[in-house]
Amino acid sequence: MAEKRDYYEVLGIPRSASADEIRQAYRNLAKKHHPDINKSPDAEEVFKEINEAYAVLSDESRRSSYDRFGHSGVQGMPMDFDFSFSDIFEDFFGFGMGMGSRRSRNAPRRGANLRYDLHLEFEEAVFGLEKELEFERMEACSVCQGSGAEPGTDLKRCETCSGSGEIRQVRQTILGSMVNVSTCPACGGRGEVISSPCKYCNGNGLERVKIHRTIAVPAGVDDGTQIRIPGEGEPGSSGGPRGDMYVVVHVKTHKFFRRKGNDVLLDLGINIAQATLGAEVSVPTLEGEEKMRIPAGTQSGKVLKLRSKGIPYLRRSGRGDQLVIISVEIPRSLKPEQRELFERLAETMGTEAIPQERSFLDSLKDFIGGFVE
Repeated sequence: MAEKRDYYEVLGIPRSASADEIRQAYRNLAKKHHPDINKSPDAEEVFKEINEAYAVLSDESRRSSYDRFGHSGVQGMPMDFDFSFSDIFEDFFGFGMGMGSRRSRNAPRRGANLRYDLHLEFEEAVFGLEKELEFERMEACSVCQGSGAEPGTDLKRCETCSGSGEIRQVRQTILGSMVNVSTCPACGGRGEVISSPCKYCNGNGLERVKIHRTIAVPAGVDDGTQIRIPGEGEPGSSGGPRGDMYVVVHVKTHKFFRRKGNDVLLDLGINIAQATLGAEVSVPTLEGEEKMRIPAGTQSGKVLKLRSKGIPYLRRSGRGDQLVIISVEIPRSLKPEQRELFERLAETMGTEAIPQERSFLDSLKDFIGGFVE
């Protein structure tokens, strides 16, 4: 499968492009590559790629996630947007097609998605937990109940469009009679006008409120994991459904542990006697101290494994392992009796330094990251 192109490259715009520049770039490319106009064999695929890029970059939440995490940051997000071929046709001739294909401006529209950045301790991400979120979003005005009208007053039928929400005009073009369908400027496409706007929300019908929600964070989430919460985004318009909430997980670093996939890595320092003679040592794990045997003759860089002491798998049972990377600590200073012992030991071992030939196992360790027993 071909690798996806950068969305900014697809639209031919810089990463600093404004919303208007993004929309204009999309309109220009859509007019050029729409399959109804462009008869090239790959026109449909190119048009889909342009649409996908626009769907992400035209939405503030999606664009922010894409800028931070690339294509993985918007994977699974819905790619719905309201931009029909009638909009492109209008760019050519200055009016709509008037053939029933244009979507009504007053049709139900889904609300915008929200993003919440959730910061977790390392252990919280490993074992999962319930977390309370506090965020703000728009809700129906508590005074006018979302109507936008001052309580005790009524909405009136728009006289400009007779309640249809649209203004229709017939024009003669080189293609014959065309009907220009546009949103009524008086009522904004609602078909009704507010004679006395609500003083609390200024007639918008919405107010910003603080929301509390408790969510279950599954065990094993990683930095950058996204949790989708359906229906917790901004309200839709004209009866459309709410958008979704996307919780983006950020995991703090740990004092001892670091993560590699579903394995946990720990650097463990041992002294030269433990490395030479072998020893049983106490090793920290995510669930407390664990006894581990150090084999005699252990070298620096040796990796020992504690099975099933790692990160739980997200979509299946089981856990990764804990990989303990051994570092043999050479003493920087010695007491007189210790120095005497080392000097006597040195006499029995000789003084010749022998270059070491790299083994096949060493090369394999380099190739896969050094984690081979």
